[in-house]
Amino acid sequence: MKKAGIVTLFGEYNFGNRLQNYAVQQVLRKKGLNAETIKYVGLEDDVPVIRNEKDENRLKKFKKFNENIEFADEILYKEYEVPRRFSEDYDYIVMGSDQIWNFTFDKIFSDKALGTFVPKEKRVSFSASFGVNYAPDEDSQLYNLCKNGLNEMKSISVREYAGKEIVKKLTGRDDVEVLIDPTMMLDKSEWEQVMRKPENLKTDKFILKSFLGDVSDDVWAELRRIAEDNECEIIDISDKNSPYYDMGPAEFLYLEKNALLVATDSFHSCVFSIIFSTPFVIFEREGGDLKSMYSRIETLLETFKMPNRVFNKKITADILDNDYSEAHKILRNEQMRVNNFLDTAFE
Repeated sequence: MKKAGIVTLFGEYNFGNRLQNYAVQQVLRKKGLNAETIKYVGLEDDVPVIRNEKDENRLKKFKKFNENIEFADEILYKEYEVPRRFSEDYDYIVMGSDQIWNFTFDKIFSDKALGTFVPKEKRVSFSASFGVNYAPDEDSQLYNLCKNGLNEMKSISVREYAGKEIVKKLTGRDDVEVLIDPTMMLDKSEWEQVMRKPENLKTDKFILKSFLGDVSDDVWAELRRIAEDNECEIIDISDKNSPYYDMGPAEFLYLEKNALLVATDSFHSCVFSIIFSTPFVIFEREGGDLKSMYSRIETLLETFKMPNRVFNKKITADILDNDYSEAHKILRNEQMRVNNFLDTAFE
């Protein structure tokens, strides 16, 4: 059996990061590969900061979920030499998904994220993301690093149209595929196998609020209006002061599946809403790099023909609709495209 090493960002506090890592592993195993994840970290990112009991409980739940993922014994550090076996033991190095190519992550990004420690024929990217919608400056060291790394890669797929344009600008390559996030390659029942009901959840009717950016007073007022109209609670998993902050990836899945509405600016919250047929509304993040990271959500909405999910002053009846029959038809076609790409890449 051929062996694949997955190179992706490793974060103990990010739901989407852990869930996409698990999904990549499962997809590769379905392709007949012996897949394990190589933890890729910067020195400062290796150990999460524990400030209080909620942080500790959250970390425990993340570590519990990580038991679903098989990891290599050694860690791939940005700063240290690559263990020799990484080049010798793997038939493929699969990069992705998540923001593995986000060159603005100064503490972690390097040519190792582009798989340069193995020969070209072993290097495949699976829905990799730059996280931003622009290429490095042409006169920068990062420009040459990305250009060389991407030129010397067997098969490239990215998660956003912006990523395809970045690769083309850097390399001129026209063979880049834009594919769905790996989490969308597992169906509802497969995710249900690893989900877990939160211990402190006391209600069956709730709005899930999952934000990485700030929330304006107007947005809060609209969410409260919907909660009052539907006699439900707002569960906030993004506020460190919330009793629900200490969720792990398994608990996050349960909340995504069972929410009356998911209110979010997070890509993976949108993804799982589609998988579970949960109504969701997207709020665009404001300012700087947070705004530029919106490209992945734009690609998602364009692919699944769901422009009405973007918040426009009011949460309307069509947003609360959960008829996803058309979206799931599109999803099946997109899953076929992923399978075709991977079958070719692993020939």
